[in-house]
Amino acid sequence: MKTTSHNKINQEQLKAFSQLPTDKPVVMINLLKFKDTVAETGLSGAESYKGYMKAAMPFFQKANAEILYLGKPQRTLIGPEDEALWDKILLVKYNSTADFLGMLKAEGYPTHLRDQALLDSRLIQCD
Repeated sequence: MKTTSHNKINQEQLKAFSQLPTDKPVVMINLLKFKDTVAETGLSGAESYKGYMKAAMPFFQKANAEILYLGKPQRTLIGPEDEALWDKILLVKYNSTADFLGMLKAEGYPTHLRDQALLDSRLIQCD
């Protein structure tokens, strides 16, 4: 994996996303690479991410989000053989872009727990 990590939302892309029609469904692909150890807790990144998911679940429910898939990639059938796989892939469907944006902006949303657990990530919007 590259040494550059990406855990913060790109504000320019978020601005473009927020200008999409607010009533259209959206699927988000989350590519996740965990820290070996989280300095603040001593837990592994994978364990910490489970804590994030537990804390985020009420926000997902309020946003009418549906977790389509959470799992570990096994092998690359098309692509570079020497490229490291992500630790987990999470696919989440939201009924609307407004639901997703509302969840991100909700008071108490545990972004800090996600950031704490991850060494690197990607959040990719799909329609």
